Amino acid sequence: MKTIGIIGAMPSELADIRRILGEGEIKEISGFKFHINDHNGHKLVSACCGIAKVNAAVCTQVLIDNFRPDCIINTGIAGGMNSAVKVCDIVISTEVLPHDLDPHFLSDYPPYCAVFKADAKLIDAAEKICAEEGVKSFRGRIVSGEAFISDNAVKADIQQRLDPYAVDMESSAVGHCCYLNSMPFVSVRCISDNADDEGAMSFDEFEKIAAKRVAEIVLRMTEMI
Repeated sequence: MKTIGIIGAMPSELADIRRILGEGEIKEISGFKFHINDHNGHKLVSACCGIAKVNAAVCTQVLIDNFRPDCIINTGIAGGMNSAVKVCDIVISTEVLPHDLDPHFLSDYPPYCAVFKADAKLIDAAEKICAEEGVKSFRGRIVSGEAFISDNAVKADIQQRLDPYAVDMESSAVGHCCYLNSMPFVSVRCISDNADDEGAMSFDEFEKIAAKRVAEIVLRMTEMI
């Protein structure tokens, strides 16, 4: 039996996983509630970490320290940052990094790494499930920062500097923490908006649809790992 960690930032990103699995056993540690379920021969430990990088990093470390997972899947929604990526498409991280920090602060000082690579087997599993479900998916870079991106000028700046496929507020922190712990991870995000001037309106409309789609893919992934 493998132990698989699942981290989402908002309750809506885990609502469909909770609905399918049930509440399970709940352990509260350091302010986070970890739901423990047996599913298809594996132990799934899922947690709502809260929004932004500090919450995500602390939750990831607590999960690793207390449950010793074999891998971690970061799930949820994100803003599209590549013109080919449309609302309700899936972006599977090949690597993650912050967009609001000069990378030399990470590459020239501990941890001496500014770009955190996702696990190849987890990437393949996510892509295979998307293909089986008929969901359009992209492999690509996901960037994170301490703001919801809904401005064309800000989006253009991030695109020019980093050429990402999606932007969110947690993936880079989960990846950073997993890198420090030699923990395989992947971020699987469903696009809820285009991170532009209409981003807030699109987010409100598609949040629950996108969250449901990615939740179903993540649960299918756990059956393959």
